[in-house]
Amino acid sequence: MENQTSGTDFLLLGLTRDPLLQSLLFTVFLIIYLVILLGNTIIMMVIRTDLHLHSPMYFFLFHLALVDICYATAVIPKMLVNFLVKGSVTIAVNACMTQMFFIFLSAGCEVFMLSVMAYDRYVAICNPLKYQEAMSKDFCYQLVGSAWAMGLLYSVLNTIPVLNIQFCGHTEIRHFSCELPPLLSAACSRTFLSKLILLFSAVIFGSSSFLLTLISYICIIASVLKIRSAEGRHKAFSTCSSHFIVVGLLYITALFQYTKPKSVSSIILDQVLSMQYSILTPMLNPIIYSLKNKDVKAALGRILKKLQFV
Repeated sequence: MENQTSGTDFLLLGLTRDPLLQSLLFTVFLIIYLVILLGNTIIMMVIRTDLHLHSPMYFFLFHLALVDICYATAVIPKMLVNFLVKGSVTIAVNACMTQMFFIFLSAGCEVFMLSVMAYDRYVAICNPLKYQEAMSKDFCYQLVGSAWAMGLLYSVLNTIPVLNIQFCGHTEIRHFSCELPPLLSAACSRTFLSKLILLFSAVIFGSSSFLLTLISYICIIASVLKIRSAEGRHKAFSTCSSHFIVVGLLYITALFQYTKPKSVSSIILDQVLSMQYSILTPMLNPIIYSLKNKDVKAALGRILKKLQFV
């Protein structure tokens, strides 16, 4: 397959070319990136080291944190470098395609990982007596592997057609990263096939993972409402509330970004939506899960107490 983009550099217009704003945004996004790395790494470390968290629920949370690190790392480091550059910011074609590949991979994996976590909560609440048998160690590995496989398939489906698109000269990308929609708008050859694949893959992958999550939560809510004890209902809902918040933040912005009509599209809106699901969601995930999860906070407290006596 011949790559029609070889020999071309892309110009990333980014968020701003104002030197003062660039310095401010560099500081802001550096702090956000450090929060993402630190927060998700702490969650992974706590889950790995505390035996009380060696359960399927936290096994999936561990991998969600890993996906969030990958997602943010695919986008933010290049942004930070661009903020330090005065004048036009270029990105090589291969680097742009690589970034786009990992953005799709991380996004696809994340939505299916959230579906896996919803299914785990469904089994735990609706079939608690069969939970240990149903969520065996091998099955958990298969679920996580399937989430990564779906992310890889989503990424490959959308990346390969772009390799045959022709870009002329120094193509401007009106965005801070090599996401596919702004990349396609900068092409000088037909992009119908890529747009069609993007639309159908986003709808199919997004709707399938969303339906899996939605069905799980409908069953959970129906089961919780049958609990007579108010304390029992509160405990069940509190277990799922943090996950529900994460799902809502991700799906609403991502689905709107990739399925919205062209008439409501704008550069600023596209960048805001993109920052929500590719930067802010990975930052909020560890905060939401750590602040609303008593087990994680208790495990972190035990680790900190051990460190005080070392």
